[in-house]
Amino acid sequence: MLEIKTLGSLSEITELKQQYFALSTVPLDGMWHFGFVPMSAHFAFFEESIPVGFCCINGEGYMLQFYLSPRAKCQVTELFTLIAEQKSDVIGEVQGAFVSTAETAYLSLCLDSSSSFKINALMYQQNKQQQVGTFEPLEMALANQQQLSHFVSFAADNIGAPEQWLSGYYANLIQRQELWGYWCEGKLLATGECRLFDEYQVGYAELGMIVAEAERGKGIATRVLNHLINHASKQGLKPICSTESSNIGAQKAISRAGLISENRIIQFEFTKGN
Repeated sequence: MLEIKTLGSLSEITELKQQYFALSTVPLDGMWHFGFVPMSAHFAFFEESIPVGFCCINGEGYMLQFYLSPRAKCQVTELFTLIAEQKSDVIGEVQGAFVSTAETAYLSLCLDSSSSFKINALMYQQNKQQQVGTFEPLEMALANQQQLSHFVSFAADNIGAPEQWLSGYYANLIQRQELWGYWCEGKLLATGECRLFDEYQVGYAELGMIVAEAERGKGIATRVLNHLINHASKQGLKPICSTESSNIGAQKAISRAGLISENRIIQFEFTKGN
């Protein structure tokens, strides 16, 4: 008989997490899976006291990951339907799910249970076949801890992210030497991130960038990405990134930098059970 329990430590499902990532057809979005997922509630599925699967639900009631091992005796469709229809007393309310098209099994289950869906973001990988143009190098400097407040204010002003979250996020990137700034006359005009994975997707580097609103449309975004791609390549890593489906400007810059999007992150709304 299957039992659902709230997890206190993710170490209990390390092997299951490895199996989950191994099933994806391309590397998964790092911000979702290593930024948002650890902050979400995790639930494990047990059979005879052995964990055979898990799911995680964020604070807004959306599922971010779901996996059931082939060794499990229960039917995956029945379990997923139980959760999606909010019939699990342990898990409780589940509004919907976020899932990428690279997670085919999870995606199929979401399609079966959804009432509607929309594209949330586009996922990009390097396109080796595409001839990338020559860009004037951008003088970007690694961020240091003394500049933390500048980076926090810059991101808060230009993308509206909360400063408290940004402070911890950028402090970590600075400590790992994964954050750069493009400065002109003492003013921060753009930031670039080249985030490395500590587990599961260690052969890749995830890129991110922000350009000041007043400086957009000048080609700076593409040059920032070109700097980050070169940095990743020198370390033998393959660059990946993503952007919201509504951010047309970023999509154009990413494409000009030689990255191609073949996968999407989908937001599903679930059909509620009776």
